[in-house]
Amino acid sequence: MNIVVCVKYVPDATADRHFEQDNTVDRVGVDGLLSELDEYAVEQALQIKEKIGGEAADHTVTALCVGPEKAVDAVRKSLQMGADRAVHVLDEAIAGSDAVATSLVLAKAVQKIGEDRPIDLIVCGMASTDASMSVVPAMLAERLNLPQVTLASVVEVQGDQVRIKRDNEGSTEVIGATMPIVLSVTDQTGEARYPSFKGIMATKKKPLETFSLADLGIEADQVGLSVAWSQVEDTTARPPRTAGEVVTDENGSGAVALADFLASKKFI
Repeated sequence: MNIVVCVKYVPDATADRHFEQDNTVDRVGVDGLLSELDEYAVEQALQIKEKIGGEAADHTVTALCVGPEKAVDAVRKSLQMGADRAVHVLDEAIAGSDAVATSLVLAKAVQKIGEDRPIDLIVCGMASTDASMSVVPAMLAERLNLPQVTLASVVEVQGDQVRIKRDNEGSTEVIGATMPIVLSVTDQTGEARYPSFKGIMATKKKPLETFSLADLGIEADQVGLSVAWSQVEDTTARPPRTAGEVVTDENGSGAVALADFLASKKFI
């Protein structure tokens, strides 16, 4: 089985994040990491490979990432977790691309990866932790003319059949599909594994290819901020945290004072 898992390099939520002058997210001057929600996608891809069994050489998990030079860190994390190879699409013209352009680049990269061996399964996270749009898997499926099975909380694979459970408010859907498909998984699929020392050392011997837009047959004017369907027009810095208000308990009146305070803030 040939599996591609799409991963994204995102700014660290605990770091000092900010925007560029064109209101795009600064992905170069801040600390970044593999999107936590994409770790679940990597985990499910690895579990599917392990459950299939047979010769390890017959099954391949390729981590695919689009991003700046530092995005290679997300790719390496995927390799450390257990992916067999990785592809990093790197081109300055991609900066500022929206979900539409990103799906184009991913689709072309998937097609190139599958030139030697057809892709059976493309796995994505439910969303990225920076944009949280959840639309790229569907766009990717449309561009590749493949069925999409999205937002899976449970994934089962038997042969070329995939069955998922999708949790909704008050109900659970069971959906089946025949590979090749695009699959997205939620953070309910199970805890993602931590890279082992053996996995970290093995990463040095795993292939990591870098593609440019030219390698994928994409023109620079098809991607980037200038052709984005959505743009951020303005940003405002988060206001500094103010000192909290202390409610004192004088003569047993603390509970009333606390209730009055919560009511004044419309919490109750």
